[in-house]
Amino acid sequence: MSKTESTVEPSQQSKKQTYNFNKLHKRLRRNVGNAIADFNMIEAGDKVMVCLSGGKDSYTLLDILLNLRLNAPIDFEIVAVNLDQKQPGFPEDVLPNYLSQLGIEYHIVEENTYGIVKEKIPEGKTTCSLCSRLRRGILYRTATELGASKIALGHHRDDMLETLFLNMFYGGKLKSMPPKLISDDGKQIVIRPLAYCKEKDIEKYARAKAFPIIPCNLCGSQPNLQRQVVKEMLQTWDRQYPGRIETMFSALQNVTPSHLCDPKLFDFKNIRRGELLQGVEGDIAFDNEPLKPIQWQDDDSDYTDTQQIQFKQVN
Repeated sequence: MSKTESTVEPSQQSKKQTYNFNKLHKRLRRNVGNAIADFNMIEAGDKVMVCLSGGKDSYTLLDILLNLRLNAPIDFEIVAVNLDQKQPGFPEDVLPNYLSQLGIEYHIVEENTYGIVKEKIPEGKTTCSLCSRLRRGILYRTATELGASKIALGHHRDDMLETLFLNMFYGGKLKSMPPKLISDDGKQIVIRPLAYCKEKDIEKYARAKAFPIIPCNLCGSQPNLQRQVVKEMLQTWDRQYPGRIETMFSALQNVTPSHLCDPKLFDFKNIRRGELLQGVEGDIAFDNEPLKPIQWQDDDSDYTDTQQIQFKQVN
């Protein structure tokens, strides 16, 4: 055997793979649990509608939530929902087969949003905006029909950062995806339990679990998507400056309205000389000592199932 060939026995390699997978699973489980607890995403008696697209993120979301439910100190239901948008070549049997094997409640909602988008959007223009609005309306309606109290989406930490930069670059807003929000009519609550999870971890987990991934042929193949440009920018930063992504996400959790420029968030007009404002930072524009990101966790940090998630009970 040459020096360049591996000398690791198959059994040893298997043990290492198992160890790495268990560590990855615990990290994802911990991050999802922390997000649920921090934002009170799931309460006793909730019926959580998990939206499945057939992508790595939504598969991971469903898998981790099902796992967490096994040890949660409260009872809550999970129902999986997929929106079949009638895209040409969509493998209609994949998700029903997968969900049937899990033995959970699921519903496949059939709506020809693909045809609507193709009719309304000129060739060469991006379809994301209209497609997402159509999907959102259908999912809200479905949640009402099923009696779901929460709608769980598979957006993760990187999605939230990408949205932040998209809104800054193209929308002129300092706005991201919130981990938890209420619909405009107040009838639906949307949660994003993967808010603290890295996309890289989700990709590794999806490969290890061999989820039957279904590609989105409607939007995934569109050239020059603004989101893709921002994604590549963040990935480049992550490679060149390790830790920068974590620091940027931490900034979303450490907002100082008095050091921005929005008079709706802070009463700049009524600042008077000689007055001390409680809880407001002074004239330091840049913090010399960088904050440790709230959700930074060492890959080897310990976590056990005895550390139960602090779900809250509905009165």
